[in-house]
Amino acid sequence: MHTSPIQNQHLPVTATTAAKIPKKLTLIPLIFLIYFEVAGGPYGEEPAVKAAGPLYALLGFLIFPFIWSVPEALITAELSTAYPGDGGFVIWADRAFGPFCGSLMGSWKFLSGVINIAAFPVLCIEYLEKVFPVFGSGWQRKIALLISTLVLSFLNFTGLAVVGYFAVFLGVISLSPFIIMSVIAIPKIKPHRWVNLGQKDVKKDWTLFFNTLFWNLNFWDNVSTLAGEVENPRKTFPKALFCAVIFTCVSYLIPLFAVIGAVSVDQNDWDSGFHATAAEIIAGKWLKYWIEIGAVLSAIGLFEAQLSSSAYQVIGMADLGLVPKFFGVRSKWFNTPWFGILISTLITIGVSYMDFTDIISSANFLYSLGMLLEFSSFIWLRRKLPELKRPYKVPMKLPGLVIMCLIPSCFLVLIMVIATKIVYLVSGLMTIGAIGWYFLMRFCKSKEVFKYSSGEVFEE
Repeated sequence: MHTSPIQNQHLPVTATTAAKIPKKLTLIPLIFLIYFEVAGGPYGEEPAVKAAGPLYALLGFLIFPFIWSVPEALITAELSTAYPGDGGFVIWADRAFGPFCGSLMGSWKFLSGVINIAAFPVLCIEYLEKVFPVFGSGWQRKIALLISTLVLSFLNFTGLAVVGYFAVFLGVISLSPFIIMSVIAIPKIKPHRWVNLGQKDVKKDWTLFFNTLFWNLNFWDNVSTLAGEVENPRKTFPKALFCAVIFTCVSYLIPLFAVIGAVSVDQNDWDSGFHATAAEIIAGKWLKYWIEIGAVLSAIGLFEAQLSSSAYQVIGMADLGLVPKFFGVRSKWFNTPWFGILISTLITIGVSYMDFTDIISSANFLYSLGMLLEFSSFIWLRRKLPELKRPYKVPMKLPGLVIMCLIPSCFLVLIMVIATKIVYLVSGLMTIGAIGWYFLMRFCKSKEVFKYSSGEVFEE
């Protein structure tokens, strides 16, 4: 039996021994970090209305959380409290099926995460170019992307506690205009618009509809890679996830009910960013500008939260011996995983200069593969280690858990089946690269090219 370093809350979980005691995340910053891992506000929910109409959009954001978000959050709560160390889902796959699956999970999720992060500096520049057209193309745009990515990455370097409280600030500022808009909209709401916007025979785009729901209610498990940085994780994690699920769902639904009910427009006008247009109709240009500024702040929050998850995942993989020890080194000043932040930032910069529509689709495909492995790991650990200490335990027996995981798994398979040929090709190449990486690490370990942790760091 090996004692987990997490059990001693005075010691950080690192691949190397850190001299400086880190400041742990508390409940409120953790809630907002989870919020920015998943949503960051109702920005981007509008295409659901365009794709399937108001009724299906409202029902989607009411029902889909129970199909997808709640199961994912419950699994994250149970396994993060059972294995409260940096690495999260990588640890779960490793403990369930061995180091090959742990490494494969780590590669899939890391690649999908850093590619996804690359979208957020691009989004910030796209908003910035509306004010300063010079950033629309050419070397000015490239320099702006580089500087914005480096500045945002530096904030992560200053410490997770700083990022957590910054997330609280960003969350309050970016959500405030939606609260104001919803209140002002109340007298203008006509409930019949929630069912029909007055149009008939509008062709439904179910692929866009389900992708919109999936995109807006995904990534609950990302926060698991930060478990080793949370104060009293076995109690804090379940509370934070419970609050974040309610907070996120409400932040989507209230503006959606308000805007659909108060604004009479063509269904085809519901593109991404329509909430800003609706704000101008309901309250004036001042609120439109606030929502547009909020969109940029939301993108910054999403960048910070997801970069943190990717960087601490690298530390977790170093702790497990899946990558060399030096991958898990921390800053002497801030105790942050500077190497994990560095490699995540470099990949993000590289991808941000590419036409990465297909690459992002491929990253989502890899994420789906990782989620199928995650669901399998959860079920297998319940069967394999029924006596494992689980401070929070999903109150179901094994057959119920299988059903709970089967429903979202079917949705993942559906998302993967409708992928394009180029997505299959790129995802296949990335997976072959991930398998090659595992065997390269095994070779380096056998030849003692680098130093590796033993991987025996958790009590079971």
